[in-house]
Amino acid sequence: MLGKNEITMLTNDYYCEKVIKKIAVLGAGVMGAQIAAHFVNAGFSVVLFDLPSASGDPSALAANSIKELLHLQPAPLAITSDSQYIEPANYQDDLSKLSHCQLVIEAIAERFDWKRDIYLKILPYLSAEAILVSNTSGFSINGLCDILPGHVQSRFLGMHFFNPPRYLSLVELVASEKTNPELLSCLETFLVRYLGRIVVRVKDTPNFIANRIGAFSLLATLYHADHYRLGFDVVDTLTGPVLGRPKSATLRTIDVIGLDTFAHTITTLCSGLPDDPWRWLYVTPNWLQSLMDRGHLGQKTHQGIYQKKAGEYWVYDINKENYRQATHKPSHGVMDILALPTLKERLIALRRIDKPEAQFIWSIFRDLFHYCAVHLTTIAGNVRDIDLALSTGFGWQQGPFSIWQDLGWFDIVERINADIERNKTLSNTPLPEWVYQVPDGKVYTENGAYSPVDHTYHLPNLLPVYQRQLYPAVVGIKPLTYGQTIDENAAVRLWHDDEIAILSFNSKMGTFDDAVLEGILLAIEKATKNYQAVVIGTFNKNYFSVGANLQYFLNVVQQKNEAALQNTLMLLQQAGLAMRYAAIPVVAAFRGYALGGGCELMLHADSVIVSLESSIGLVEPSVGLLPAGGGCKELTLRASQLAPHDPYVILENSFKHIVLAKASKSAKEAKTMGFLRESDVIVMNPHELLFIAKQQAKHLATMNYRPPQRQKIHAIGRHGTNRLHRLLNSMQEEQLISVHDKLIATKIAYIMSGGDVETGALVDEKTLLHAEREAFIELTRMPETVARIEYFLKTGKKLTN
Repeated sequence: MLGKNEITMLTNDYYCEKVIKKIAVLGAGVMGAQIAAHFVNAGFSVVLFDLPSASGDPSALAANSIKELLHLQPAPLAITSDSQYIEPANYQDDLSKLSHCQLVIEAIAERFDWKRDIYLKILPYLSAEAILVSNTSGFSINGLCDILPGHVQSRFLGMHFFNPPRYLSLVELVASEKTNPELLSCLETFLVRYLGRIVVRVKDTPNFIANRIGAFSLLATLYHADHYRLGFDVVDTLTGPVLGRPKSATLRTIDVIGLDTFAHTITTLCSGLPDDPWRWLYVTPNWLQSLMDRGHLGQKTHQGIYQKKAGEYWVYDINKENYRQATHKPSHGVMDILALPTLKERLIALRRIDKPEAQFIWSIFRDLFHYCAVHLTTIAGNVRDIDLALSTGFGWQQGPFSIWQDLGWFDIVERINADIERNKTLSNTPLPEWVYQVPDGKVYTENGAYSPVDHTYHLPNLLPVYQRQLYPAVVGIKPLTYGQTIDENAAVRLWHDDEIAILSFNSKMGTFDDAVLEGILLAIEKATKNYQAVVIGTFNKNYFSVGANLQYFLNVVQQKNEAALQNTLMLLQQAGLAMRYAAIPVVAAFRGYALGGGCELMLHADSVIVSLESSIGLVEPSVGLLPAGGGCKELTLRASQLAPHDPYVILENSFKHIVLAKASKSAKEAKTMGFLRESDVIVMNPHELLFIAKQQAKHLATMNYRPPQRQKIHAIGRHGTNRLHRLLNSMQEEQLISVHDKLIATKIAYIMSGGDVETGALVDEKTLLHAEREAFIELTRMPETVARIEYFLKTGKKLTN
């Protein structure tokens, strides 16, 4: 048991930050290695253990798993060079390294006897304060706890990550009967703050919440696919983004999970739930077993239900017992309905048509609702626990109870009952009494999420760490408007909290036109007069700004209204300069996309607070244009500041990224690309962005902030231009750029070289900004650029011309 002083430390919000410095992961399989990778993404050092190799380097198995991380897609590491912070180890020679680890995560295969053996092997090497957790996806935590001696049991619990852990933010925390409750709160705080996790505390029942319901949903979908004779490629089309679910949909999801892991989950449900009314469904399908017998386990073996041949996907066909091209599609009528704006509209419209695909979709939702209603009280505390687990563990946009409420609670109750009477449901178990007692058919209200245990509404966990989430994860409840509005229109909202002004973009994806840019200028003017600082960001959306409204630009170009185009470019540049030289600090804060002009605006902030999962870049060449909002100027200025005597190497790096229209795949990568500075702050939990941005703005303001002096730029000049031209020739020979790409790039090279000047000449910002505008307008006169813009608006892809 933890002593009194140790328990006091656990209640401190900073305990985990001070104590958990190094992590050990036991098991270097796909899941264990990816858990290790995400701890490294968060800035921790990890020791990754596996069995000793039969020959050569004893830690070769773990070392090879670390190397494999560099090739997995989606990428587990935010930046590949961080793999150096994962140390390979083996159970034969390196167990003493556990004594330096404060958190030990067991992530070996789901075999109880193997887990027992590894626990007994490591126990002598654990430090007195080490926290031991299991990443088991379904074994009883109480059963595993019984293996351990009493002095370790209070420091043991389940901590179940989801695959891939970098992208699926759910962690299920499972306490045993002997877990210290203070430790549970400590780990929740740690996971939320430092790893950016969404934490759901779950009951110690087979497969917990997400895998229990997720596996049922997958099995029900497979059952109904067979019943309605739908091919797996059709099923994935119907059960992916059109139903608010990931692109991996159903069968691809099973491939990602691993066919063997999915089969194990099914077995766990079957053996652990002998009285479940749906137990008959917990059987591994014969075709799935056949694939496993052939070694086709999914993504980890590069072949499962899908396989890739010559760049095309093939899908397993049960009837042929072989693969065929994945080209089958649902009927047009169904796809037209599934193109409606909201999930609610789609599901309601599907009721009106009599097609197998429509009946299939109703069946999988009906059985999901039925199952969740019957089992809610045994596996979760309230409806939010289930919805949050499914939305964050399986990537669903909405959980089942949220969807059920949207569709009309009591109407769905009647429809389920009607299908039960007609023996259409997968179980004839009656709906529980609580579904008839939900007040006004609302399981979500402003008072929280409904719990049938006490028939009241429960607010989310209010640990101190959640007070930092000014825009928390919202499930079922409509998010409230945060802060007090100063001014708002269709373009922007200016609001405040405390003494900080905050500007958010109201336009779609933060795209800008003259109204948005004028809104930025006016907001900075007002904030300067009345507030300590200004934060610019959109905190409950996955973007800062994706740049210019291309349709607006295309209309202006087609009308040959160069005066209007010139005015927009001037406004964009003025907005950037206003951010840079405002008398108060300007902080940009966002998660997701900052592309094109959005990236250019961000580059002018005094400080950037950004979520790890952000894509940042100057991608204008992909639509035949170049950065003309100060983007070329700003990266040239940064190169000059970092290496005034020889800025070429730094500038060349930035130049290539612009020419190739390359955006970062993480905020960490954006630092290596020069779009973020070392001083810019990367945040693991996106819900804390506004809190941290406000703290940074206040810090800058209290440090007697003064805007930077206008600096001259050390130009690389004509000599540098020639070097960049030689680089472009090589890129064209390697077919990295097209003819029009090269033309755009020569204009970028001229701007970033400082123009037609001697090497080392000092040029000012105005010179580069003027060159940006002139080159941009010249490009809009070219039919190749117009064709690129039109093609991109139509397809969302780059036209190579």
